[in-house]
Amino acid sequence: MLMPSRTKYRKVRKGRITGGTATSLAELAHGRYGLVSLQSERVSSRQIEAARQAMTRYIKRGGQVWIRIFPHTPVTRKPQDVKMGSGKGNPELFVAKVKPGTIMFEMDGVAEPIAREAMRLAGHKLPVKTNFIVKEEL
Repeated sequence: MLMPSRTKYRKVRKGRITGGTATSLAELAHGRYGLVSLQSERVSSRQIEAARQAMTRYIKRGGQVWIRIFPHTPVTRKPQDVKMGSGKGNPELFVAKVKPGTIMFEMDGVAEPIAREAMRLAGHKLPVKTNFIVKEEL
């Protein structure tokens, strides 16, 4: 699973994912095909890993997959049956904050129908609605 090796601040406030569409990670950089988000949501490292496995298993080790998002933000949870108060809980998982228009995965080296189906399978593992995009050749 993806997680930062070190964090400067262990606990981060929840915040909101605002600000309209994504400006960074909004264009294909590595591959020919991409999976772009249509909603804003927090995507956990487990969901990213499940989507990656679904794609790589479908393309049967052909082609190449790039993960463009990284889970930097820690999410804390208090243990079960603990009373209110007494501070914030411990970090349990890490999430990536995704805006609409963020390209989450890229793929190259396979035919378009195979890439489209692999991205569709990966999209089912994610908590956001997604869309398949193809790089326009100049």
